[in-house]
Amino acid sequence: MARDLFVIRHAKSDWSFDVSDFDRPLNTRGFTDAPKIAERLKAYATKPELLVSSPAKRALTTAQLFASQLEIPIGAIQTDARIYEALPATLLKVIGEFDDRYHSVALFGHNPGLTLLINYLTDEQIYNLPPCGLVHIRFDSADNWASISGGLGSQLWFTYPKQEA
Repeated sequence: MARDLFVIRHAKSDWSFDVSDFDRPLNTRGFTDAPKIAERLKAYATKPELLVSSPAKRALTTAQLFASQLEIPIGAIQTDARIYEALPATLLKVIGEFDDRYHSVALFGHNPGLTLLINYLTDEQIYNLPPCGLVHIRFDSADNWASISGGLGSQLWFTYPKQEA
């Protein structure tokens, strides 16, 4: 049975606070963009059954905004500290440990790791996954999450907030 992975970069964050990178919150645009992209996902044919997020404030807040739109209990969001500042090798370990009863999972994290992961898994060449960008990757021949590796995925959908002039 196929596996569906939604890779979602956190929404636009606010640099005006004197806090650590980990504790940086979303800015106004981030709080606007995340529900819009979540609405697009809600209307999409395939939806995530599980949300897994970096515990960094901006990523977890993005996941919570998605959960609200998708009618998934916020308390059901799983966090994994390894996602914060992770490169593809670490992200693959996280993905490989997803519970196999879930066939569709959304992963919320950070660049550059997410862009590199998408390019590795799909053989696509996305230059940059923008803030609140979402990529749907399907693994048609993956019986379990641990079997996912480079080049096995197909990018089915790429959406992100449009900049307004």
